[in-house]
Amino acid sequence: MHDAADTYFCKIDYGTKLHVTNWMPHGMVSPCKVFDIVEVRFKNTRKGFYNNVNGLLLKAGDVVAVEASPGHDIGIVSLTGELVYEQMRRYGIDYKTAEFRKIYRKARTNDIEKWKEAIAREHDTMIQARRIAADLNLMMKIGDVEYQGDGTKAIFYYIANDRVDFRELIKVLAATFQVRIEMKQIGARQEAGRIGGIGPCGRELCCSSWMINFVSVSTQAARYQELSLNPKKLAGQCIKLKCCLNYELDAYLDRRKDFPDPSVPLETRDGIMVHFKTDVHRRMMWYGPKVSGNEPLTLTPVPVERVKEIQELNKKGIKVKTLVGDEEVTETLASGNEKVLNHKISDSPPVHKKNDGSSSNHFHKGKPRGFSRGPQPGR
Repeated sequence: MHDAADTYFCKIDYGTKLHVTNWMPHGMVSPCKVFDIVEVRFKNTRKGFYNNVNGLLLKAGDVVAVEASPGHDIGIVSLTGELVYEQMRRYGIDYKTAEFRKIYRKARTNDIEKWKEAIAREHDTMIQARRIAADLNLMMKIGDVEYQGDGTKAIFYYIANDRVDFRELIKVLAATFQVRIEMKQIGARQEAGRIGGIGPCGRELCCSSWMINFVSVSTQAARYQELSLNPKKLAGQCIKLKCCLNYELDAYLDRRKDFPDPSVPLETRDGIMVHFKTDVHRRMMWYGPKVSGNEPLTLTPVPVERVKEIQELNKKGIKVKTLVGDEEVTETLASGNEKVLNHKISDSPPVHKKNDGSSSNHFHKGKPRGFSRGPQPGR
């Protein structure tokens, strides 16, 4: 079985969590002063920005010793050059006002040996720490342990639903492992990103590959996108709603700005039609009658503009004959319970057939009222 620290070197360039690609080759770098801030990654998704005060020639994959509190830490350079500035903007870090710790040197052989020894202790430390927390009856789960590169400090990542008083736990851990203890609480999404995995889309988890800021996700996002509210399909590996539900939410909200209210039913001569689903990008809304039990359901796709038109007619007390069609016959209920039929005239004049079967726009079928077939006077 290979050493646990070997995974850091096997994944120096690709396959790491929150991997970044330098898409600016050396020929594209501007002639201005080289950016002196370097991005350094550590275990799992922990990253930091450090100042290259000694002007070292660093590239992605170099193992460096950086300033820590106390002592020093060992990390791997993940990004250099001007793209670090763009990465800092993504993290919301102001280059002019932020204080950066220093990069001391490239890691020596003895630095890497101490680092490997510290990594080899992490798993056993986590198992022992879980037992100590259980003995103290603390409602928390210690998910991971990360030792500092020089082995003088250990970070314990834990998950807890409620507030935990771990002051006694810190005393016991410090006495047991003889190192400085830091407790860091993480959420379910951070835990999923730390573990990693493959999503139902077939790609690596977003929280493990590129996502750094976790925005709350609600079931309302699924409703706007007409997704089935099935918890098994909407939940990710963290048992929370999938973060990808928010990716296209803004596009759906923009497209639905001029959509009519789907909660308003449409009144027709055949009955009341209620809304069932919407195709936002095709601008179609499906309506059908209310059914009960195992009755077959027949849905009719109606364009958004037609739905608006029907809702306006319903406000005036007019019921349409059909949901769609070139010529609709509407029915108005007068105040005296008298039914008046109104015909909607299309853009082109109606075409009627002559007696010989040909069509004409100037003759009516049959004998019109007040119009004689015989010769007219004066002709």
